Amino acid sequence: MSRMNLAAVAPEVYKAWMAAEVAIRRGPLDATVRELVKIRVSQINRCLFCIEMHTTEARKEGETEKRIYHLNAWRESDQFTPAERAALEYAEAATELGEHGVSDEIWAEVEKNFDEGARGGLVAITAQINLWNRLGVPLRLYDAD
Repeated sequence: MSRMNLAAVAPEVYKAWMAAEVAIRRGPLDATVRELVKIRVSQINRCLFCIEMHTTEARKEGETEKRIYHLNAWRESDQFTPAERAALEYAEAATELGEHGVSDEIWAEVEKNFDEGARGGLVAITAQINLWNRLGVPLRLYDAD
């Protein structure tokens, strides 16, 4: 069972987060990249609620089952474009935030593959899905079904 309905308990904050989500969705970042990042970050954070939600969304955007299945091992797969690889590498580094954060090499690949607006969208969606995961896991949102 879900621990809390955050939208009901903190409606102003929740509405602000939803407004950010809408703004990111309207931005220049490609929808496929956006959904791949959401799924991959949710896999890392073990947020089942978000994995289910964003694999469903990705399918609606035209994503294939094969690519979804390959996502957890994307480095070994030939299914992803250079831009998608750069986005996934960035998203993983920004999610895990190891000792050195996001390396210059990773950021250089982001710059090579995305214009400034799309880079802003990549940074924003990576931060936003980490926010949602950090709500979904501790509040046990998947149990809400």
